[in-house]
Amino acid sequence: MIENKFDALDLRILKELSLNARIAFSALAEQFNVSNSLVHQRIKKLNDSGVLQQPIYQLDAEILGYQTSAFTQIMIENPRFIGNVIKALEKIPEIVECTNIAGRYALIVRIYATNNTHLRDVIYDKIQTIKGVEGTNTTFAFETSFRRPMTVGN
Repeated sequence: MIENKFDALDLRILKELSLNARIAFSALAEQFNVSNSLVHQRIKKLNDSGVLQQPIYQLDAEILGYQTSAFTQIMIENPRFIGNVIKALEKIPEIVECTNIAGRYALIVRIYATNNTHLRDVIYDKIQTIKGVEGTNTTFAFETSFRRPMTVGN
């Protein structure tokens, strides 16, 4: 559990960084009434632990011209193919997320496409041609109602 690995200051830092990854370390130090060097040390510890991953901007797909968003479940012929299928999926730029799931479908991916024709081409020409893929099931997303970072502590 996270509480066993990190103390209260670590959790406060994680919470603030999850809300604003660009916050200045000096602002965190001031907010928590600790030294700037202590914040630097703690963030290095959090990075080294692996809990902090690369901070990124969340882009608005629609503004960038991606009018279609979908989740595609992928059936795998045999479990031995999963690793190679994931590697192949990683090379498809329209796929922004891949998750291994339980059930008949072994994987689910999130796809952004410029339109329905582009989505069809991604599914038929890029995903279904991967060795080990048995079939797919796609669900369109009308909109993302909300997105939030992981919660830290209470």
